[in-house]
Amino acid sequence: MAHIRRRGLLAGAAGALAATVAGTAGAGAARAAGPPASGAAGAPPGGAARSEAEGPAERRAGTAGGSRGAGPEFRGMWIASVLNVDWPSRPGLSAARQRSELLALLDTAVERRLNAVVLQVRPAADAFWPSPFEPWSQWLTGTQGGDPGWDPLGTAVTEAHARGLELHAWFNPYRAATHPDPRRLSPRHPARLHPEWTVAYGDRLHYNPGLPEVRSFVLDAMLDAVARYPVDAVHWDDYFYPYPVSGQRFDDDEAYRLYGGGLGRGDWRRLNTDLLVSEMSARIPQVRPGTRFGISPFGVWRNRSTDPAGSDTSGLEAYGELYADTRRWVTEGWLDYVCPQLYWHIGSSTTDYAKLVPWWAGTVAGTGTDLYVGEALYRCDADSPTAAWRRTGELSRHLTLAARYPEVRGHCFFSAKQVVSDPIGAMSRVVADHYPSAVPPR
Repeated sequence: MAHIRRRGLLAGAAGALAATVAGTAGAGAARAAGPPASGAAGAPPGGAARSEAEGPAERRAGTAGGSRGAGPEFRGMWIASVLNVDWPSRPGLSAARQRSELLALLDTAVERRLNAVVLQVRPAADAFWPSPFEPWSQWLTGTQGGDPGWDPLGTAVTEAHARGLELHAWFNPYRAATHPDPRRLSPRHPARLHPEWTVAYGDRLHYNPGLPEVRSFVLDAMLDAVARYPVDAVHWDDYFYPYPVSGQRFDDDEAYRLYGGGLGRGDWRRLNTDLLVSEMSARIPQVRPGTRFGISPFGVWRNRSTDPAGSDTSGLEAYGELYADTRRWVTEGWLDYVCPQLYWHIGSSTTDYAKLVPWWAGTVAGTGTDLYVGEALYRCDADSPTAAWRRTGELSRHLTLAARYPEVRGHCFFSAKQVVSDPIGAMSRVVADHYPSAVPPR
């Protein structure tokens, strides 16, 4: 019966979104469908429908949405744990060595005059804390479910705060595994216990965003960390529906048959992502008031050739190919901050950094959502095929350009490994040119 109730609720939400897409009802239809109960399917709450106490609007009350004068700039770096990209340096290290490496990264952030770290703590439906929902991450011990003998997230929060750094907990909502075989998961992994929740696509195993029970579960799993630890923010990246894989299709036919509600498949998929975002936005302040919610999406919402409101770019779009209506998340007030990954150089013929920064600045203007820019430090390489990325000063030019737009409240650098090694001196140039002294976090 619960399955039937969820289906009915989602059908109502689908109808509301269909009206919005058609331009006949707008936010009013979504409000008429009513906000979802905690963990249940339903229409994403419209701005006026949700009490301000339930989401980012009140947390931002009195700020000048996008004004640098509202507080210190954000200076962040991502610490990626999936595949041991940044930390731990390899699986199976002792607890003492893992802790030592983590503290060294935090110390480097301070030395580079940063004020925030974005730590990946749920890279693939696993956990860097003792979660009752999902197993310990394999990137800690080498064996999924293996107890590392310490609490990485709890330690990270305590030690970051002791250094004057914010700790943003970075979660990946729907990536179930970095391989497509559920038999390789630990015996009690939710994706193994519920194979009907998953879709194998490309070389990955994904949770199916079209299933209400999946959305409810992943929200509960992430919010467990928020309840346990005083994290400064919940952070998601660009992975919702997977990036397209040539010659393959994402098989969500059965979920679409059950829950499509008469929408086209693209609109239905975007609704599923909107529900995830809006429900997390509503639930965070219920669990830990004051914790912020930010997303770092793919840098292009839509191209102007597709939508007049889009950016003067070409190529892949978050809206049409990842089913992520990133602009809507900002305008609806669901986010405290947005940190688009603008991983292109100034002058790119398809996706010019100099065109995307003003587009995002205009998008957040007047919304109360802070804009931070995701920077591709990892592309600064003496062997890069792109001349701009071989220049030590390319990233510094980015910050100089972004400073022309008061809506840009800071930058975040991918990733920690390059912040430490700084192979061509690009990070040192940024610090010398733009970070003359330390600034406290918000």
